[in-house]
Amino acid sequence: MAAFPPYPTHPPHPGGAPGGVLGHAHWWQRRWVRYGALVALLALSGLVILGLVRRQTGSEGFLVGLGLAVLPVPLLIAAFRWLDRVAPGPWRNLLFAFAWGACAAALIAIVANSFATRWIATATADPSGADTLGATVIAPVVEESAKAAAVLLVFLFRRRDFTGIVDGVVIAGVTATGFAFTENILYLGNAFGTDQLTGGSGFVSVTAATFFVRVVMSPFAHPLFTVLTGIGFGVAAMSADRQRVRRTLLPPAGLLLAMGMHALWNGSSTFGTYGFFAVYAAFMVPAFGLLTWLVIWTRQRELRTVREELPAYAAAGWLSAPEPYALGSMRARRTARDVAARHLGKEAGRTVAEYEAYATSLAFLRHRGRMGRAGADFVVRERELLHELWHRRDTARPALEHAARVTAPAGPAQPPAYGHGYGYGYGYGYGYQPYAGPPYPAQPYAPPSPAHPTAAYDPYRPYRP
Repeated sequence: MAAFPPYPTHPPHPGGAPGGVLGHAHWWQRRWVRYGALVALLALSGLVILGLVRRQTGSEGFLVGLGLAVLPVPLLIAAFRWLDRVAPGPWRNLLFAFAWGACAAALIAIVANSFATRWIATATADPSGADTLGATVIAPVVEESAKAAAVLLVFLFRRRDFTGIVDGVVIAGVTATGFAFTENILYLGNAFGTDQLTGGSGFVSVTAATFFVRVVMSPFAHPLFTVLTGIGFGVAAMSADRQRVRRTLLPPAGLLLAMGMHALWNGSSTFGTYGFFAVYAAFMVPAFGLLTWLVIWTRQRELRTVREELPAYAAAGWLSAPEPYALGSMRARRTARDVAARHLGKEAGRTVAEYEAYATSLAFLRHRGRMGRAGADFVVRERELLHELWHRRDTARPALEHAARVTAPAGPAQPPAYGHGYGYGYGYGYGYQPYAGPPYPAQPYAPPSPAHPTAAYDPYRPYRP
């Protein structure tokens, strides 16, 4: 029978103890070597792509393209970060995704598309047909595959941070945002160069038309394509190990859908004068609305999971009774952060935010375990998360309890009852009970407020004599 210690201990350092298993590992298995190789690869790709784009656009065109292409980037990053507010992933994953899209994926696309188009033009002696075939067939396959590589890398090597559809959407969207950023520099820089040769200026210039189409009308185009790949990986991440067909087929299916939509978008210019606008209105806008609804619905489902899973920890004494409700409400979470920062400083607000993130991860971990999708490190990960919560409870718990009271509906919600067998089902044997409660006696109730002896104690309520 598995035994659960009364208090979660610190997990071993990721690098292992000197002389341990990793101490004699191959040099490539060392974390700093892998990080260094990845950073070097992205930096080299960035330098090469910078040189290629600058050579095509010229220095002045490059600067104009850069200034215009950067405008939608903060808005798109903020939108994807907003979608990920329930269980925000680490910034390093987003930085990697953006850098991969802007540098590595863009470099692969420029080199492969140029080579394929030239080869087709030489083989068919039809440069115009080669350009059309390259845009509608070659480019979607190459570009979506290059962007999907970032999603695959995070899925394989940052599996703890990749747990569902929202994670796949965010990583894919940020990768595509980086790719579109570099591509827009190239298109806008070339358009500016054309205007310099033809004397075009103002609203009738090629630069203005390119800016309107690529930045104003369709800044979400590339993210929309790649998000389909991210959804495929997200559903695979939610699938149990025994669902091998689902885990294997859904990511390629999402990639194929992304390629198909990308090909339709690129080929819209060949459908006649109004082909672009027809595809935009008939396919792009509805697809964007549908995917937005799907992601927001998934986020609400994540909040419901938090509300349903955390009461088990509250019943065992790890959390207070109001916390599951507060942690399952974005309004209450924001209120808790704000009130902690206002009364105790910005550091307290960050502590509450960390507490919320760890508690959300704990709820997702328990949900995966209850659904039979927990990994072999379930117990270790649960102890680690409980340990992080325990060290932040003095700051976060009063703020969340205050937020629960402020945002609670008129009728008090009844917590679900947990039967005898609720703690079982993770594959660790009958009698496994990880919810033994905190190691120390539960916190004593705080005394009532001196000004209001009969009122519930609220440390964040201003004192009024």
